[in-house]
Amino acid sequence: MTEFPALSGAPLLLLRQEGAAAAAFALALYGSSGGSWLWFAGFALAPDISFAGYLAGPRIGAAIYNAAHIYAGPAALWLAGWWSGWNSGELAALIWAAHIGVDRTLGYGLKYASGFADTHLGRIGRAAAVAKQVAAG
Repeated sequence: MTEFPALSGAPLLLLRQEGAAAAAFALALYGSSGGSWLWFAGFALAPDISFAGYLAGPRIGAAIYNAAHIYAGPAALWLAGWWSGWNSGELAALIWAAHIGVDRTLGYGLKYASGFADTHLGRIGRAAAVAKQVAAG
């Protein structure tokens, strides 16, 4: 098993709080924009289509997943929508940003090439449970 750096303590808590703040901000902007909550619900998990990248292996999967789970994408889309007057682009960007924020709040971080469970916020899923049991002795 490859070791990877992961956060703990106050930095981990701060990044999770940052994710919650980003999600709350995106939700508030979406709500004030008059966007359809049905559309929001329908597209809230769209960034997770990037999981399919793991069919090509963990290295490519991590790269594709990470590209879909950083704030640069929704920021660029929102700016493009705002600049061009494309309201749907702005709304899609807010849904995307909210998704990323919720993921961070729940501990789903950016992936390492060693495997889907290895994230910058720590291990997730069964791998996390096994690591905790091993550490506890």
